[in-house]
Amino acid sequence: MFTIDAHLDLSMNAMEWNRDLRQPVGRLREREQGMTDKPDRAKATVSLPDLRRGNIGLVVATQIARFVAPGNPLPGWQSPEQAWAQTQGQQIWYKTMEEAGEMVQIRDLTSLENHLTLWNDGTPNDQKPVGYILSLEGADSIVTPAYVERAYAYGLRAIGPAHYGPGRYAQGTDASGFMGAAGQALLSEMERFNIILDATHLCDDSFWEALDYFNGPIWASHNNCRALVNHNRQFSDEQIRELIVRDAVIGGALDAWMMVPNWVRGQSTPEGMNCKLAVMIDHLDHICQIAGNANHIGIGSDLDGAFGKEQCPYDLETIADLQKIPDLLRQRGYTEEDVAKVMHGNWLRFLRKAWR
Repeated sequence: MFTIDAHLDLSMNAMEWNRDLRQPVGRLREREQGMTDKPDRAKATVSLPDLRRGNIGLVVATQIARFVAPGNPLPGWQSPEQAWAQTQGQQIWYKTMEEAGEMVQIRDLTSLENHLTLWNDGTPNDQKPVGYILSLEGADSIVTPAYVERAYAYGLRAIGPAHYGPGRYAQGTDASGFMGAAGQALLSEMERFNIILDATHLCDDSFWEALDYFNGPIWASHNNCRALVNHNRQFSDEQIRELIVRDAVIGGALDAWMMVPNWVRGQSTPEGMNCKLAVMIDHLDHICQIAGNANHIGIGSDLDGAFGKEQCPYDLETIADLQKIPDLLRQRGYTEEDVAKVMHGNWLRFLRKAWR
């Protein structure tokens, strides 16, 4: 089944992990044997050939670069200008993949519909470019809100104002506090250019401020449920209800610590914690129970978002195994119509409404 994944850090993997994503996952792992600079070496799950093999023809692909003020222990850049330059290198990687025929940017309704026609023409996927919608995870690299116009011009279509910790425009995971004047100015520019607000990673205070202030399209590209794993990174039922009111779609994430409670990084194993793909269905089903339908869920796997096989469902070998999800949904009693909504339909409905 044609599949959309609403959150992949492809350029980060290519540039910071030094992976040639034109190679199959197996080859990426072979090349990283014996490397220890990152915890997920030789455990990759994502590459362009494996996306094609899994019929994942459209993704939301990120730029990401954090500014860290003095005293912030998180990794990042010492100035917004450096962070901007990092995202521009990532943007050039996507353009280079386009020039190589590996990817194609989707930035409006016409390019979306043309791409869907190509991917559903019944021919093999081997030579088809993977479509990508460009998103910015954490807005620290937007030097001033005026830079939003520049980013829109090169194809940026979604922004998550925060990532981890305190941000320049909003507060993120494990932080607290409101967006304030700078964040509101960013949201105004996003609304002016019809850029999607990605509510993922916003701390509770910034989440509620953003939704109160922003009148444009809102989604949550990769987020799970606080009721099942109690952490501020997850959405509370109240937040889920508000997103449903705003006609948002929420993408289920496959980072193990977000899926199962009591995960200990570097110690827990997917097998030991019974972390499998069906657990993501638990989170998606929880959202459906709140909504009363399956209209607000999708996939936003976040695979290889600085983790690999050591921290994802044990029954997923590569991203191509997202094709196991339809049967898991059917086993829960979801109809064929609902399965199609989860795999691609809800994201397409959202985009067609946002871009019409």
